[in-house]
Amino acid sequence: MFSLLLIVIYLAFISLGLPDSLLGSAWPIMNVELDVPMSYAGIVTMIIAGSTIISSLLSDRLTSKIGTGRLTCLSVLTTAVALWGFSISRSFLAICLWAIPYGLGAGAVDAALNNYIALHYASRHMNWLHSFWGVGASISPYVMSYFLIRNNNWHKGYQAIAIVQFILTAILFISLPLWKPKETSQAGTTKKKHSQPQKISQTLRLKGLPYALVALFAYCALEQTTGLWATSYLVQTRYIDSTTAAKFASLFFLGITAGRFISGFISERLGDRRLIRMGILTFFLGVFMIILPTSYTLFPLVGLVIVGLGSAPVYPALMHASPDNFGVENSQAAIGVQMASAYIGTTFMPPLFGLIATKISINLFPIYLVLLAVVMIYTTEKLNLATKFGKKSHTLYSSSLSEQQTLTINEKEADAHEKKD
Repeated sequence: MFSLLLIVIYLAFISLGLPDSLLGSAWPIMNVELDVPMSYAGIVTMIIAGSTIISSLLSDRLTSKIGTGRLTCLSVLTTAVALWGFSISRSFLAICLWAIPYGLGAGAVDAALNNYIALHYASRHMNWLHSFWGVGASISPYVMSYFLIRNNNWHKGYQAIAIVQFILTAILFISLPLWKPKETSQAGTTKKKHSQPQKISQTLRLKGLPYALVALFAYCALEQTTGLWATSYLVQTRYIDSTTAAKFASLFFLGITAGRFISGFISERLGDRRLIRMGILTFFLGVFMIILPTSYTLFPLVGLVIVGLGSAPVYPALMHASPDNFGVENSQAAIGVQMASAYIGTTFMPPLFGLIATKISINLFPIYLVLLAVVMIYTTEKLNLATKFGKKSHTLYSSSLSEQQTLTINEKEADAHEKKD
């Protein structure tokens, strides 16, 4: 039962990644057919991001009412319907309207699943599951390109991914009984803590949470800025041909996917906090290779891949540490708010660098990344200090323990604890 549910969750993470790269792959054809400027893709992504932020903030309330399993099933169904809506759209306005349920479905399931994994599974699964998100994000462009090459039909590409999402919805629906034992156990653990969903203002008062919000904001800003602007920097500043630069820019995301897979094997031994430190230090090494003043183009190209490897463990580790940092009873609300902050960074910081590149110079690209990394290392270390001595009143799920092992701290005596399966 345990292993079967884990397989279902892995499929759910693939479904999370499937839609994320469709718009970028199809937009050069879509904007011509819809008769809108190329820049209008930004409007669609902003609507999706805004809807995702809203549903992330509501994830605690939704999970409390219907449970993680049902919310996951409903969210994937909502995304499938939205993708089908994209496929039948013949106007830009219709695309914008379907972007709303698209974002709402993505945010709710992302926050709910991250919390569920943080509570019930070992740290390695958080890394591997986010690696599987990368698998989904890598598959969909190939699906879209298949239909674009055959008949220049982006509608069929969206339909194909929508059908896959409908199939995954059916699998999730059948698997609903598998979720109940753990959800019942979780509800029993947290019932005395808070029987009602938390208000956002209440969640924001959690000790150390502001540092986590800024850290995730900076991380997602860094990841998306690198993905969007790395090719332009390599071409314009390091004079690397566009084809080679584009290939290595794509390897940045492959580096993230591979890095999360590798992190899964060492996360149990290192723990979330050391994994974050190691990732950020590796990132700095990658940036150093990018800016190294040498005529050898291999250095900046390899540096970009190392940046991806270093970035890989930061997001999963911060998610997995949430019950440890903020308490089981607060983790769903905390993760929802953290993900909203992450999406804000994804939405606004890459365009900000675009403005800097246009008005000043694209040569500032590595400096921009370093500044974001400095913010990450500062806020994650402050988070560690803030939460180190604040664990007397909540249950801790230790990232260093094996699956199903938890460390329970008595509310009255912080030092009295026992292991339980």
